[in-house]
Amino acid sequence: MAAGCDSQATGDDIAVIQGCFGCDKASARRLATIMTSRSFAHRSAIAHAGDRSATLFLVVEGAVVAELFGYDGQQAQLNRHGPGEIFGAYPDETTYRSGYSASGATRLLAVPTARLVELVASDCAIAAGVAALLARQLDLVLDRMAARIGLSATGRFYRALLQLGDADGLIKPAPVIASLAVSVHTTRETASRALAALTRRGIVERQEDALQIVSRRMLEELIV
Repeated sequence: MAAGCDSQATGDDIAVIQGCFGCDKASARRLATIMTSRSFAHRSAIAHAGDRSATLFLVVEGAVVAELFGYDGQQAQLNRHGPGEIFGAYPDETTYRSGYSASGATRLLAVPTARLVELVASDCAIAAGVAALLARQLDLVLDRMAARIGLSATGRFYRALLQLGDADGLIKPAPVIASLAVSVHTTRETASRALAALTRRGIVERQEDALQIVSRRMLEELIV
């Protein structure tokens, strides 16, 4: 596991835990006491394929990208975990099947797998929260798979942009187009042309270190 900047989970994290796990404050506090906050700079390694994992992570800020190299030597993105999503080892220790890196300044809450299993056995609210998180992520994976099959290359790229934007449509830092193209199974050239078309129409604006989605509705209409 690559080293990040570690600190104890804070009082503010209790509200985050409550929201993600759907539990009461008392249960969130119990979980926070066994969690550590870890921060990673943009593009820094979080874990490497083949590493042993005895920790479950909750993404609080930024995003985590799961990538691996195929037999042809090409790097492929398997998944992307955003705020409120979990990854790592649960309910048993495991071995990472891919590498994980930070996309943007990223903060995670880490909990030892063994200690989480103990808490789940004694706290039904936490148990229900873990089950709900896993169920939501399974649905997300199926949704992403369906998009890969049912949408055009440009549609997949536009959908990925929409998902990266925050509540105000801001994508910060601006995505690496080549990396985003790989994540939606298209080429960098196709993704670059698709983004250029959005900027020409004023649907997306380029900023110094970010992209701003000006019209979510118009972008949604292009996802076909």
